[in-house]
Parts: sequence; structure tokens; C-alpha cells
Amino acid sequence: MEIEIKVISTEIIKPSSPTPKSLQKHYLSFLDQLAPPLFMPLVYFYSSNPKIPNSQKSDHLKKSLSETLSRFYPLAGRLADNLHVDCNDGGAPFSEAEADCDLSQAITNPNPKGMNKFLPLSLNQSLGFCMAAQATYFRCGGVAVGLLISHKIADALSFFSFANSWSAAARGGGAGDPPFPKFDAAAYFPAREINGYIPSSRMMKEELATKIFTFPTKKIAILRERYAAGAGEWPTRVEALSAFIWSRFISATGMRADPNKIYTVHHAVNIRTRTDPVLPEYHFGNISSVAIAKPEVGSDGVTDDGMELVRRVREAIKAMNGGHLARLDLMSELIGQIDKGELVSFSFTSLCRFPVYEADFGWDKPVWVGTTGLAYKNLVTFMDTRNGDGIEAWVNLRREDMEKFEVDLELQDFLSHHKNYFDFT
Repeated sequence: MEIEIKVISTEIIKPSSPTPKSLQKHYLSFLDQLAPPLFMPLVYFYSSNPKIPNSQKSDHLKKSLSETLSRFYPLAGRLADNLHVDCNDGGAPFSEAEADCDLSQAITNPNPKGMNKFLPLSLNQSLGFCMAAQATYFRCGGVAVGLLISHKIADALSFFSFANSWSAAARGGGAGDPPFPKFDAAAYFPAREINGYIPSSRMMKEELATKIFTFPTKKIAILRERYAAGAGEWPTRVEALSAFIWSRFISATGMRADPNKIYTVHHAVNIRTRTDPVLPEYHFGNISSVAIAKPEVGSDGVTDDGMELVRRVREAIKAMNGGHLARLDLMSELIGQIDKGELVSFSFTSLCRFPVYEADFGWDKPVWVGTTGLAYKNLVTFMDTRNGDGIEAWVNLRREDMEKFEVDLELQDFLSHHKNYFDFT
């Protein structure tokens, strides 16, 4: 079903209190500089609450957003360059929209490409904004809150820090509120001059396909046991799924070893707990990096079904520390190989065990949270299912690769094939 959404208003929400002059420049860290210049997207879907009219919901969202922007003041500013944010209290766009369907129609077997309609801007249309939001109202009384935050100043943990602070403000605040954020990442990772690096170099111009593959818990357990036998220790759910998806991708696309290419698997890693000193979760910014493993690709594709990859990914993640982050040689080498087309990379990022379903704006927690397709090929985002009974893998591939990957018989054996069903009673 093609969902039609009509935007009925857009306004700029400014912080409820002005940012002090001493804080009007937020300097980007080195890790912020490396981040791509696009928005991170999430859409929260909430079931019907007919007692609250839409106008009241919007006023509620806007007032609490204004209050939250005072605490997260860089999000109300404007990206000036790849060095700083002008914290000028310019505000953030907030749109209101109406959908021509019920909530259940939007989230039953959702189309990842269609999720863009619930977002106020396209992912690469920043216009200098650091965040933007949209409330979309369904005929049944349900609502979707689409949130965009610039990846130039935030990672996934920072995204949820803001989202859950906003929702806490909407509920009226209380003892369990998230702590105030700290914006001092540049003190730990000072900005640097990075010659020849273009943060958008990996963004694809060609059309990509995005599909959601749901792996139930019992199937993930089988994969973990399979890889434990080969790796000698139990892999995490994400490690096992990563190795499996990568191996099925190599097999389905018929990829073979090429002496002129380097094959890498990337895992995004939160490094707050790996720095010295350890940084609390409320430190805002891109305080994450990428663990890089180099799997073996044989003349006949994957010879061990990804067994060796589990071990190499684990070793790469263990090696993440302050000393690793200070080295630019590997980053420079990989950038050069990307530019020359010598690198075949596959990237994984996991939101599993993150507080994805905690954003309660006063209408209870979301019935589903989704993202959208990103402009990067060979990218997988993992998210826990709403009930915690499995993991959703949002897979971005070139269209011709997706056509081969999605019909892989072994992949199909490990998927949940029932339709998404949500109980709104």
C-alpha cells in the first residue's frame, strides 16, 4: 500500500532559554570530523489515544522540544563547517503532517523506503540544521514522531540521549530523567587536519535497495552455537548474525578472491568505556569508532561459512582503545583504497540493547520503531524487535545484489516469515 502523507505546517522551535555567550561555539572533535554529513533517522510509532486531540499533542511536543533544546543547545545551532557548530539558538524545524491511513497499515510489513515520508527532511538535506522532527497523525488517532539528528555531531548513543530526554520533558520530568549531556568530546579527541578525506565519499549515487530481515531468537541461538563450535567461544548475537549475513552475501553474489582487492568487515563500536579515563554515556558526540576485520575470501567464496570472521571481528573490537584511535595510518590507507576501488567493505552497526523503545511522550512507549534506507551500500543496521523475541536486520545493498541475497535458501531458513502483527487493544 502506498501511503500518502501531507505536511500541514512547519515552524522553527527555539530553545526555551538562551545559550550563554561562552558556549556559542561548539567545536567538533576529530571523530565528528570523520562522520558523514547526513542525518541519522528514527521514526517512533504510537498507538491511538483518542482522549488527546492532535493539536494538543503537537503543542505538547513543541513545548517539551523547546525545553530540551536548552539542554542540548548545539542541536538548536547551525553547522558552520567541519570544525564547529554556531550555537546561535536558531532553532530546529518541527513539521506536522497527516497520513491517509491507520497506524496498523503503516507498520504492518513496512516498506523501508516509505519511511522517508515520516521525516521532515531528506537525510542529506541538512541546510545547516543539526536536528529536525515531524509529527504525523493517522486517521485512527495514532501518531508517528520522526526524528533526525546530524551525524556530524552525534552518534547513536547521543541520539537516544536526546530522544529520551525530550520524551522525559514531555512527561513532565522526574527522578528518573537522563542526566544533563556534556559537550566536551573535542577535549578528548581534538580536531585535526585530514588531507584528502571527504566524509561523503562513501555515499552512493546509484539506487540502493533496503529490506528488513527478522531473525527469531531460536534461529539466532542456532547460529551462535554453530559459530561457537568453530571459534572456540560463544559469539554474541550480533557477532553471529554479522558473520552469517556476510557469508550469505558472499555466497549469493558469487564473490571470489581478487588479489587486487582488500575485503573488510566494519563494526561500529561505542568507545566511551574504552577511553582513559572512561567517559560516561551522557558525553555527547561521535564517541564511537570502527573496528575493522579482514575476512578470508577464497577462490570459491567463503570457505568456512564465516567461522574465521567471528574470531577476527572479536579481535578487532578488543583492540579498540585510545592508542588505536590515535593512529591515522589505517584510516588513511583505507580512504585511499576506497577512492581507488580496491576495498570491498561490509559495515554493521547495532542498536541492540540500546534504549530504542524508551521514548514515552506521555502516550505510552512506541509500538514500533523504524529507520529508513541509507545512502551506503553493504550496510546492515541491527535492532531488537519490539518484544525482544528476535533481531531486525535493515540491509542496504545494490539492487542487483539484493535480488540475489534475499532469495538465498540458507538465509531464508533462518528468517521469521510471519507478517508483523501489532496489538493495539
